[in-house]
Amino acid sequence: MTHKRAVHDMGGLEAGPVDAAGHDHAPWEKKIDAIRNLLSQQNYFGVDELRRAIEALGPGVYDDLNYYERWTAAVTRLLQEKGVITTDELGRMMAAVEQEWQEVRKS
Repeated sequence: MTHKRAVHDMGGLEAGPVDAAGHDHAPWEKKIDAIRNLLSQQNYFGVDELRRAIEALGPGVYDDLNYYERWTAAVTRLLQEKGVITTDELGRMMAAVEQEWQEVRKS
């Protein structure tokens, strides 16, 4: 039986050197880390569910997102799966954030 390698399974592949230097986290990265941590502590999802949601992103998405973007996508998916937020609610919130961002850029 042949094992098909998933997009996240990079073991044994040439990937170049790992940059072990520190990383200054952007404010949004700190926020998604705090949100993920809070939701996990409140038992909305566990580490296994988060990992499943990240691994389910697929090659086109997984490869194009950075670490914290994957977390954001996975947390969003899990909250939708659990009925905490609907797709319509998410769309409205994203539109509101976009409008606020446009207003900030104008000033």
